[in-house]
Amino acid sequence: MDKKRVFSGIKPSGDFTIGNYMGALVNWVASQDEKENIFCIVDLHSITVPQDPKEVKRRNLEFAKIYLAAGLDPKKSAFFIQSDRPEHSELTWILNCFTYFGEASRMTQFKDQYREKKKNVTVGLFDYPVLMAADILLYDTDEVPVGEDQKQHVELTRDIAERMNKKFDKLFTIPEPIIKKTGAKIMKLGEPTKKMAKSDVNPNNSIYLRDNAETIRKKFSRAVTDSDNKIKFDKAKKPGISNLLNIMSVATDTPIPQLEKKYASSNYGQFKSDVADSVIEMLAPIQAKLAEYDKNEDYVLKVLRDGAETVAPRAQAALKRVKKAVGLGI
Repeated sequence: MDKKRVFSGIKPSGDFTIGNYMGALVNWVASQDEKENIFCIVDLHSITVPQDPKEVKRRNLEFAKIYLAAGLDPKKSAFFIQSDRPEHSELTWILNCFTYFGEASRMTQFKDQYREKKKNVTVGLFDYPVLMAADILLYDTDEVPVGEDQKQHVELTRDIAERMNKKFDKLFTIPEPIIKKTGAKIMKLGEPTKKMAKSDVNPNNSIYLRDNAETIRKKFSRAVTDSDNKIKFDKAKKPGISNLLNIMSVATDTPIPQLEKKYASSNYGQFKSDVADSVIEMLAPIQAKLAEYDKNEDYVLKVLRDGAETVAPRAQAALKRVKKAVGLGI
């Protein structure tokens, strides 16, 4: 039986957090032998909001190092920088012409960011979900591992694909969103009702993959909890403790009910300290490998170039098929 093809990507806007690692990379690495994987550093998505060009380039390389340090094997999973494959941008324009303004306007992420920024919101930010649709459809993707906040975008992708399939007879594979419940959404340490972010204005809200042990312990010691002093998973009533349980569950590969039982008689201070230790232990081998890749950036750049070349035939064939169907070219 053919392996399911998976596409996913992470945007290089900000510094890589344990939320990105636990919500995405852990699952990517685990599925390498089971699936045909295409993973991307989606730098085109990052410039939908203002960015320092030098920082975009730095983060492209940094994220590639993290992909490798986390355990992605270039022999098993192709990964590359999105803008190195021009087919993503070209397919986006074509998909734009089959996407209704009304359905794009309903995307929750755009509406939330529009309300927050109020002005100087770019057309690129509005069009973000269509670019994401192009990323997915370009590779005849079967499965898209995403968090809950991106599920709506995959649903839009499916709507666009089904509309064009109906008109042009099976142009695209219809992708399925795959959402892992545990660890899929790690929240901010200081605001545990909001998702941990790569570009948070408060660095104490996030644990970054480059943070040292002392910094990690300090951040967890300041994590928001509650006055109940009971270590129990309840996202509605105890979002802070629930977030820490979620983090420790992924870091130690231990089910949350087992952790609840283990810490039933512990206080919050001891629990926070143990969560910090579990994250430090989880990150230690990754940080050691990052130090090696810092000294061998030529290898990392080669992996990215090879990845872009590996996916090129599929991307080019898909774009050619679509252009022919809609009547573009000669």
